[in-house]
Amino acid sequence: MNGETEDGSGEQLLHLVFGGRLKSSRGVTFEDLEALDVVGIYPDYATARKAWQAAAFRTQDDAKMRYFVVHLHKLLDPAKDGDAGS
Repeated sequence: MNGETEDGSGEQLLHLVFGGRLKSSRGVTFEDLEALDVVGIYPDYATARKAWQAAAFRTQDDAKMRYFVVHLHKLLDPAKDGDAGS
């Protein structure tokens, strides 16, 4: 990835996509932290969502596998409000 956002605006609103097998399909506690699947870090929500969808689709038959999109830009700069589209 070259750092450009999908819409070409250049503003990076970084998002992390990761997942793993949960202890329970109703919770968010992972069975094995060392086995987490880090899909990647993306420059905008739209790109991250596509990666999330692909990962979730690959594991759709396993009710305990779950993938998440984390808004890294909000953690890196909590004072900045913004993420149109999510």
